[in-house]
Amino acid sequence: MTSLVPLFVSAVPAQAATGSLTVTTLGRGGGKVGETVTVIAVSSGETHTVASGKKLALSKGRYIAMTDIYESAKTGLGTDTIGAQVVSVSGTTSVTLDARKGKPVKVSLNTPADVTDPPEISAQVCAAKTDMPSAFSTGGWNIEGSLYAIPNSSKELQFGYLAHWTGKDTYLASGNTTGIPAKPGGSFKLSSLAKVHFAVRGGPEIATQHDVALQRLPSVSDCTTDLLGDVRDDQAPYSANAYVTPGRWQPRDDIFADNGDVGGGFPAARTLHAGKTVNQYFGRAVFGPVDYLPTVYQKSVTFLASNLIADSDVAYNTGGTTKETVVLHKGSKVVKKQTLTDWGNSDPEFSARIHSAAWYSLSVDAHHYRPGITFPAGMLSSRVTINWRFKADPAKQVVAPAFLSRFLPAGLNSHNQAAPSSTTTVTVTPKRSAQGPDVKFAKVAVKSLKVWASSDGGKTWHAVTVKHSGTNWLATVHNPASGAVTLRSQVMDAQGDSSVETVYRAYAIS
Repeated sequence: MTSLVPLFVSAVPAQAATGSLTVTTLGRGGGKVGETVTVIAVSSGETHTVASGKKLALSKGRYIAMTDIYESAKTGLGTDTIGAQVVSVSGTTSVTLDARKGKPVKVSLNTPADVTDPPEISAQVCAAKTDMPSAFSTGGWNIEGSLYAIPNSSKELQFGYLAHWTGKDTYLASGNTTGIPAKPGGSFKLSSLAKVHFAVRGGPEIATQHDVALQRLPSVSDCTTDLLGDVRDDQAPYSANAYVTPGRWQPRDDIFADNGDVGGGFPAARTLHAGKTVNQYFGRAVFGPVDYLPTVYQKSVTFLASNLIADSDVAYNTGGTTKETVVLHKGSKVVKKQTLTDWGNSDPEFSARIHSAAWYSLSVDAHHYRPGITFPAGMLSSRVTINWRFKADPAKQVVAPAFLSRFLPAGLNSHNQAAPSSTTTVTVTPKRSAQGPDVKFAKVAVKSLKVWASSDGGKTWHAVTVKHSGTNWLATVHNPASGAVTLRSQVMDAQGDSSVETVYRAYAIS
């Protein structure tokens, strides 16, 4: 019942029109139904939309005409019939897409007894011989029994679908074919599916409503790309299981406050295998900076103040918007001080001109910032500070010899809490990443890593025992009887460059 539209339109210029195409769309009862038709040039991907029954001027060539014929009903969701025709346009040409020829899209799965309703199915037809078939598509969504596809054996077409069952757990089955088959759909067994366990924790996010889902993301784009199945929409913390067709999937998390969508996250895509389970975390402590390091570029020290309080389990996060004060010192002298925010700004960049090679300190003090919403009470990872000290030369363009620290406490509950007066092992991972192709990125080795903990919000600090383990360091933190724990790390290299990072209210005590 929802028609999908192309994601983009080819920039190939249209040739002078030498013909026309008129597409008539008929409903399941044989009467004319007004629809918007997508017309795609097979050779170039140039895309047009036109109302059914209206003449579209086109140059001579081969085209795909596709649409979703939706018919409402007095009760229920009505019906959707998706179809496409490949047509050669020369002079005045017409074609009919007839929903009476549609065959029901059927997808079967031996679901458990708690699944009592038929599946919801998203399906679409695509231009097969494009780099991104799903970008040249039309499709619909409906309950099984109310969704149809018109068979067509043309190799110029692809057909993709995603079936979704809901019970105690979620079940997603997806398939793709060349052409639209005479019996659209497929049959699956639960034993052949993969399992994704979602663990959505509470505490560090700026809102508590989390809608987690999985999107198809095959390694070679096809007509299933980006078809999405919801898994659970609820207040964190919670856990949920999804059983899905093996292949490559994109987990996602959309976060909502009382005034609407406030962000979300897209972890790395997961390749899933039959009978195997993967765990996907959202909201796991500790949130902190995940991406950007200072750089020396065009005789300036620059820093992109974004993703400073973000979920390290998520590759792309849009929920942790902050306001921060950034200050560059040369010795005791302030070179530049600036207040920035990545709320409503995709490029909150700090840049300060330097004139001589010297030791510099760049400090960042960030806190959550999102106008118009009320943050959850007792929010974790409420503030992050970083102080980098490094030698910079304006004549050299380089990523500063600086680090970010990832704190990962073990044994916390779903609210990111440790037991009172317990001991928590915190894995600390120093990280560096290239900041772009224009700036040299040299590997820098860690000489020492130290960790401190505070139970009074950073007023007093206690050094904790740290043990080096592979690429990580394990810090043993003795927890207070109540409140929250603030963590601080110091990473140093052999040249004396240092990176001090502090996360306030890193995790709580139950």
